[in-house]
Order: sequence, then structure tokens, then C-alpha cells
Amino acid sequence: MTTCTPAKSLDAKLSRIVADPACRDFILADAKDADMAFGLAAPGLRPGGSAAAGPFRSLPEYRESIREIVRQGLVDIMLMSASTSEVLAIDEALFADSAVTPAVRMNDTTDIWLASGTGSYAAQPALPFSTTTIPQARCGHADPVPVAAGRGADLGLFSLTLNDDAALDRAMLEAYTAFRLEAERVGFRHFLEVFFPNALGRVPGRADAGTPRDIARFLADHVVRALAGVPRAGRPLFLKIPYLGPEVTEMLAAYDRTLVVGILGGGAGTTLDAFALVADAKAHGARVALFGRKINAAEHQLAFVTFLRAVADGDIPAAEAVRAYHAELKKLRITPHRDLDADLVRSPTASAYGG
Repeated sequence: MTTCTPAKSLDAKLSRIVADPACRDFILADAKDADMAFGLAAPGLRPGGSAAAGPFRSLPEYRESIREIVRQGLVDIMLMSASTSEVLAIDEALFADSAVTPAVRMNDTTDIWLASGTGSYAAQPALPFSTTTIPQARCGHADPVPVAAGRGADLGLFSLTLNDDAALDRAMLEAYTAFRLEAERVGFRHFLEVFFPNALGRVPGRADAGTPRDIARFLADHVVRALAGVPRAGRPLFLKIPYLGPEVTEMLAAYDRTLVVGILGGGAGTTLDAFALVADAKAHGARVALFGRKINAAEHQLAFVTFLRAVADGDIPAAEAVRAYHAELKKLRITPHRDLDADLVRSPTASAYGG
């Protein structure tokens, strides 16, 4: 008897979004790939812990939160490291009977090397590097081996950080080209993350290095320029970029309707930061949100995702969702990180791993 894997919500929504950018569909991703960046702190703090000293949750606890969110079924994508995907997507076949699509972070540029104790990598100009490979994301081995239907990942995230330096940025884009060509040859899909520059003014030997006049246009222009030479077979399914504000986000979304704009969450911030960011981005043309720390730092991740989905689908305004979330925490007898008034305030949050 042939076993059929369920349709993935990501594929259905992408098809509708490309056909009609004004449709209500919105794609949510939980980015549980922090072990590629933060080391021991990646799973998040235990209650009462401090960011500097912990105590932190364990990797098994981190993976259990992934299982819970996948079973809840309200996100469309679960982004993981290759090692976590091996356990959950290959060994356990967690996604085989789920509408959630598994994805793997395919490169870890040096600006996300955020081990505590030194802290200098994030301030140095980003350099390209990839720990994992496409076969390892798909089957857990360096050389391709067959896996059962519904196991492994066939979608990856590739990340770029450009620093307004021709030599460094060329090396970053060459790494992306090499990945794209291999991915196209083997039929591996990807989405493209582009961070803000992480070391403007600090490029070695560049005394003249400075900040571009308009950082949002700098990023948007680089995205469309970098993809102009990429035929359909090698293009990303969608983007993951910082929210560039209403004007530039609208320009980028209108530039090429087949290039679906997605925003990244950045730092945890308040609950209103997360909910309002989704509402604002959607109002100005974005159709994807990928939140890692915002979900992982929530008092109750499943309740947080429930209201995040309601905001993304336009069922509830952001501020009302914050109030409803606090009411749910009260029912669950969970003490919130902030009182309601404080949680209804917007705050500046970092838009990249290293802040």
C-alpha cells in the first residue's frame, strides 16, 4: 500500500500568494536553528535565569518544543539545524504526517558565531562558511542515501551579510552561487536570508568605509541586483530580511510579484513587538514572517503562536492579541515576563543574530 504524505501548507500558500499578492494568506515560520549561533544559550533561559549565566534549557527540551509546535500545526515552516533535523525529520519522521515543512539552515556565516566569552566575531565583517551540506540536510549523510517518503528536509535557508566592500561581498555572493548551482542540480529548494551589514566602517584596510545613506535601500537594491542574474530554476522561494519600513517594503514587494518578501523577527522584545511587526509587515506587502527568539522567549510558546497566527491571518488586531495572550497566561497560571501595560509598548529590537 502506498503511503501519501499530507500536502504542505507552505506550498499551497506560496501558490496563492504568487497568483494573487493581495490574498489573505500569510506564511509563518518558527526558526529553531539557534544552536547554529548561540551555543549553550540557544535553547533559551529557564525561569529566573540570566542571559549571561543561565541556567539554560537543554537541547532535548529545545527539541521537545519543536515537536509541540509542529503538532500544533499553526506554523508553516520549522527551521532547524541539520543535527536537529536528523533527529526529528529523519529518525522520528515528525513531519511525515504534518502540513508543516521542515527546513535546515544551510550556512553559518561568521557573523552568527556568537559563543559567549569573546563576542568579537559578530563585530568583524561577515565571512562565508557552511558547516552542513545538501545531502546531510536531506538524508543525514555526506553521500546521498535513500530515505523514506516524508523524512528529511528538502528546503534550506541560505544567509548573506553584505558590508559594502567589493571583495568581501563578492566572496559572500560566490558562496551563494555555488550553493544555488548545487541546489538546482539536485532539486533542493531554498529561501534567502539577507542581514543588514554587520561591520560597516570596520572593514580592514578601508579607512573610507562608512554607512550607506539609506540602509534599507542598500539591502533591497542588493537583493534585486543579486537575483537579477538568477533564472527561475535557481531562485529562492521567498526572502527573509529585516523589516525595511513601509516605503521600501512596498517598493520591494511591488518590484517583482514572484519574489515573495518575508521578514525576520530579530530580538525577543515585547509581545506587541512581535504581533505588531507581523501586522505592519503584512500591511506593506510582506507575506512571510520567520520568528526565532520571539517565539522561543515566550512564556508559553503554543499560546504565543496561536495569537501570532490570528494576527497574521487578520483575525485580531495586534494590541488586542496581546491582551488575549495575557488572559491566556492567567488561565494557565503562568507569570508573564512583563505586566500588560509594559507588554503593550513597542521597543527597539535587534534585527540580526548579533544585534
